[in-house]
Amino acid sequence: MQLLIDIGNTSIKWALRHRHAADLTDFGCALHAGALPLDLLAVWDELDGIHAVIAAGVGPEQVKRAVARVCEARWRIEPHWIETRAQAHGVRIAYPEPSHLGVDRFLGLIGVHRRLEAEGRAAPALVVDAGTAVTYDLLATGGRHLGGLILPGVTLMRDSLLAGTQIPRYEPAASDLPWAADTGEAIAAASIQAPAALAERLHRRLHRHTGMAPRLILTGGDAERLAPALEPGIQSTAQIVPELVLLGVAAFA
Repeated sequence: MQLLIDIGNTSIKWALRHRHAADLTDFGCALHAGALPLDLLAVWDELDGIHAVIAAGVGPEQVKRAVARVCEARWRIEPHWIETRAQAHGVRIAYPEPSHLGVDRFLGLIGVHRRLEAEGRAAPALVVDAGTAVTYDLLATGGRHLGGLILPGVTLMRDSLLAGTQIPRYEPAASDLPWAADTGEAIAAASIQAPAALAERLHRRLHRHTGMAPRLILTGGDAERLAPALEPGIQSTAQIVPELVLLGVAAFA
């Protein structure tokens, strides 16, 4: 049995892959706050029969080191760390310098490409990972990565606005409004609508560029908040895949 791990900026996700099995099981997620949380350690302590650990992440180095220590102590295994490559598993990235593309984005592209292939669909895709940052990656047919964009995430966008102005700090408010008549609601709604609007714009541009209707794949902690803010025509193409990066990790398992 293999343990697959995705270390993000604020959370760590994991799943199990049984020998010769295509599907992943036992998904888990925990906020790490720069260290491995006790609830994660409690779950991992119950895992037996782990013969390999495949991991990747853009998160803090101290979390990666802690993961390595736990794997050595619990299973006598050194994790295999995935790094971004110019080409792997049918995906060719657009960046001239592979290390400049976050490994989470790289693995997300692989996860989407493999998913579309399994469905027998030759379609372009817009991959939106709404986490601490919101990343956008455009994937043409044949696994050709066109490039992408990066915005601050929803919480980071709100916090940076409040830190850089004299606006009082408001409690989070409803964000499903087209506009607001209150400052707290205005900040909350805009921090959702801004990344949603960029997703819509890139979706339309990818459609024009490829001449095909793209799939929209959402992942990350704020994917569920972003989806309802999309225009109905684009929202109908969207699919939320929380385990997307782990699907990319599984390609290397």
